[in-house]
Amino acid sequence: MDYVRLDPSDNVVTATRALAVGHPVETTQTRALIPSGHKIATADIAKGAAIRKYAQIIGYAAEPIAAGEHVHTHNVEFRATAGDYEFSTDLRPVEPVAQDRRDTFMGYRRAGGRVGTRNYIAIVTSVNCSATAARMIADHFTSERLAPYPNVDGVAAFVHGTGCGMAGSGDGFEALQRVMWGYARHPNHAGVLMVGLGCEMNQIDWLLEAYGLEQGPLFQTMNIQNVAGLRKTVEMGIAKIEAMLPLANQATRTPCPASELTVALQCGGSDAWSGITANPALGHATDLLVAQGGTGVLAETPEIYGAEHLLTRRAIDRATGDRLIGLIRWWEDYTARNQGSMDNNPSPGNKKGGLTTILEKSLGAAAKGGTTPLTGVYKYAEQVTARGFTFMDSPGYDPASVTGQIAGGCNLVCFTTGRGSAFGSKPAPTIKVATNSEMYTRMTDDMDVNAGTILTDGVSVEAKGREIYEMFLRVASGEASKSEAQGLGDYEFVPWQIGAVM
Repeated sequence: MDYVRLDPSDNVVTATRALAVGHPVETTQTRALIPSGHKIATADIAKGAAIRKYAQIIGYAAEPIAAGEHVHTHNVEFRATAGDYEFSTDLRPVEPVAQDRRDTFMGYRRAGGRVGTRNYIAIVTSVNCSATAARMIADHFTSERLAPYPNVDGVAAFVHGTGCGMAGSGDGFEALQRVMWGYARHPNHAGVLMVGLGCEMNQIDWLLEAYGLEQGPLFQTMNIQNVAGLRKTVEMGIAKIEAMLPLANQATRTPCPASELTVALQCGGSDAWSGITANPALGHATDLLVAQGGTGVLAETPEIYGAEHLLTRRAIDRATGDRLIGLIRWWEDYTARNQGSMDNNPSPGNKKGGLTTILEKSLGAAAKGGTTPLTGVYKYAEQVTARGFTFMDSPGYDPASVTGQIAGGCNLVCFTTGRGSAFGSKPAPTIKVATNSEMYTRMTDDMDVNAGTILTDGVSVEAKGREIYEMFLRVASGEASKSEAQGLGDYEFVPWQIGAVM
């Protein structure tokens, strides 16, 4: 098939390959060259009339559009969402899997019961001023030096560009502290060393007091000013981690139920196929995980804009739906006061791939969440405690979004991409799913799953979802994902900076 119609009520179809002028499309023919993934009007659309895809409005005709015309940024305009919401009207609870048929993976069960999929020692910085020290400490632990500790996946430095020049309270400060706490107590970390400068606004001692963190053999802190300089800090940090390694190496994998998996649902470098192949397939994998008692965490609030009404219908109660709408209103205000627009997303690459407005992008992105009820809505980097399908506030910028999801407890990441992405993460490994076969073939070293076969080979969304879910279990058990095997993840820790820099 040269094009795909997603719903009978749509007035556009999507080309599955480049179509020349005069190519037959339903009852019309193309009036221009149509790139692969781009939309074609199947009926005349009057100026100002709604353009529909996925049986939803994705924009409005900026000028009269004749049947057969290319429908894209040149003749489509964005309008803000209407805000007419329903709550809890589309609740489709998944049937739980019987106890004797529950899936398992080989994970690390920590004190307190949480389960990790990896066994790292983390160096977490409180401020940019201690970033170099943390990197130097981590760089000391080469693969040769870690060879005597086969159960330790590595020593990873989580450094960032903030922590000072900020208010000591408010959204920005609280978000950064949640990130630090989330990484300090992440189940994929066997040990943690926190490194600060000493005079920064984001004081380590404040974090310890606020979250009740206690130092011990596998949790240590230090400040460069107290230790007396960079060189001595690096030397002391190396010694502290050398003492942690034998203890961390004692951890071993044991059978754990799939209900202990919390998966970050992400997309980046999206194209028109994201909402047709990879995202629905990941959504089905999420449904399978939820049936096992596990958790999926959707994020990127700007990238559900225009699809939030579908999520409020799935909210388990009005309060959960209202929390989601509260995030949408915050983002509308945030972009407006910074002289932007919610339609600043999609990116140029998204548009080249056939996505025209944020409404269209969001409708495809929301498909990653599957079909089950929305059980919780969380602040950025807040601990996710509800089971099932949940949502976390975050920017659409992938590194910042995933950092929040991992801080919230995600022990796996699944990332769909159409244009191609080289993203990876630590301590939670990233599984990458290609939306189309052409990109999968071109970037095979980076892609774990090819969802393009849904189009090219007629594979069902459900079968591809099952393939993704089974990869969850394998990677959680220790199989390296493509991004993990290439060493990605050391530079993708990017806490979201909210508020004024002072």
